[in-house]
Amino acid sequence: MREFGREERVADFIRDELASIIQRQMRDPRVGMVSVNEVKVSKDLSYAEVYVSSHETKTDEERSDLISVLNKAAGYFRSELAKRHSMRTTPKPRFHYDEVIERGPALESLIEKAVHADGKHRADGKHRADEQQRTDEENHRDG
Repeated sequence: MREFGREERVADFIRDELASIIQRQMRDPRVGMVSVNEVKVSKDLSYAEVYVSSHETKTDEERSDLISVLNKAAGYFRSELAKRHSMRTTPKPRFHYDEVIERGPALESLIEKAVHADGKHRADGKHRADEQQRTDEENHRDG
């Protein structure tokens, strides 16, 4: 099994700590319940791309506002993260809205329809092949 590199360990740390900070310390009512889904840290550890989602944001405007609030608080998050580790530098968080959570059920539905259609297509093809085989056998007996 592959060991995690430094970037992955730092990303996991930042994901867990940001989730805690947002949940326990953020007082901005525009933030609400936010899930920190993924963090990707640059090789030089200068930036952390943070992907978040919220079930409370229904429109693109609300999502944009949420990301704006979080990005404006990036300095606060960075200083809170710096208090919680002993690394030489703390990556600057840059927040992005992760739409995978909303798209998941729709993609699941599309996959289910495709699998069903494929199954039906295969069943129809097998039925036609069976009929063709019977016809060929009958023709062979008659011939």
